[in-house]
Amino acid sequence: MPEPSIVVANREHLWWLLIEASQLEHMIMCQYLYAEFSLKEADELTAEQAEAVGRWRTTLHGIAVEEMLHLALVANLMAAIGAAPTFGRPNFPQRSGYFPSGFQLDLLPFGEQALRHFLFLERPEGMPIEDAHEFVPAAPSRTTLVPEELMPRGQEYTTIGHLYRGLEEGLRALCDRLGEQAVFVGSPRAQATPELFRWPQLIAVTDLKSALAAIDMIIEQGEGSRGDWREAHYGRFLAMWEEYRSLCEADPAFEPARPVSPGYLRQPYDIGKPVPLLTATDARGVAELAVVAYELILHVLTRFFTHTDESDEQLGLLVGTAIGLMAQVLRPLATAMTRLPSGQEGRTAGFAFEMYYAMTNSVPWREPSWALLHERTLVLVDRCAEIERAGGAPAEVVAAGRRAAEVAERLAAHVPPHLRPTSRTA
Repeated sequence: MPEPSIVVANREHLWWLLIEASQLEHMIMCQYLYAEFSLKEADELTAEQAEAVGRWRTTLHGIAVEEMLHLALVANLMAAIGAAPTFGRPNFPQRSGYFPSGFQLDLLPFGEQALRHFLFLERPEGMPIEDAHEFVPAAPSRTTLVPEELMPRGQEYTTIGHLYRGLEEGLRALCDRLGEQAVFVGSPRAQATPELFRWPQLIAVTDLKSALAAIDMIIEQGEGSRGDWREAHYGRFLAMWEEYRSLCEADPAFEPARPVSPGYLRQPYDIGKPVPLLTATDARGVAELAVVAYELILHVLTRFFTHTDESDEQLGLLVGTAIGLMAQVLRPLATAMTRLPSGQEGRTAGFAFEMYYAMTNSVPWREPSWALLHERTLVLVDRCAEIERAGGAPAEVVAAGRRAAEVAERLAAHVPPHLRPTSRTA
């Protein structure tokens, strides 16, 4: 059955598809991080199992980092055509209806079902693979968009590669009709560059050639170039799955992951079906810190990609802040959650990557935007200190508070004194 064509007849069609690509990359990255956070430590496994789990953790982390790269490349593509990059997205779970009928996204601990799901998502076009058994499409396929429609809407695509090849063709068609300079109207200074991020694979998008290179990078890393998928995401997940199956055959009781379940602090505003809420006090405390850290990361990235008169030093600080919060605050807190009871029988807490509102941007002016980032960082610092004073705080909470305080101090240097809080909550 031939794949449906993706229509890009005007800039808004392209804009819509790039927003959806951004949301997909973001949510797929979260799925991989969730599985990584769920993995047990060496002292919970045999020596052979610990060696394998260590490799899987490294591989999952590497693939998640490449998904972050894809998200940054999509942001560059959006900025290049004059669209403000966004890091907002729907909440988990998205079982059907929001994305095309074949795309369902949920948070699963590492194991058979998660690996089957990841293989399905990363499969090359034309490869017949079924999703994990619990993912059953329920939404009808999207009806075909016709070029005469002025307003954009969702389109049907079968794989991630299919989406990006449609974007590639759409960019070429727009450039043929409007002219390349008229398509790429964004400022080069709005781009995330390899120099600023210290990421050689990052591609600044300023014209059709660089846009196509960015798209090719995403396709090559995900499903492989020219059918060679062995080193791509699909091939690496397949190798993990085969090794996992081998270890399970040798020891049917082998469980590489903790029994985590996504724990929500409250019912997501955009999900109708009830989700499991965290009821255990300790897990709720750590989850709240992780949610604030995650929110801060997204706001910092949003400010970077929509900055105005920031200096190169300030842009570098935004990049360093986002990376530092991810590695030194969010990751340790989310991992610590998986060792805490969730309140559900036999389950520990998993970080649900909650979104509490339809995330938008702050005002375009630099000083008030930085003031908001600084203020929210202080909220994180104060709550960590509050939990620490109460006693019994996990070491990760204490360390997160220290790291957040360092971030707040660096941000404060760029916020006028009169815009800083005059009193603190703790």
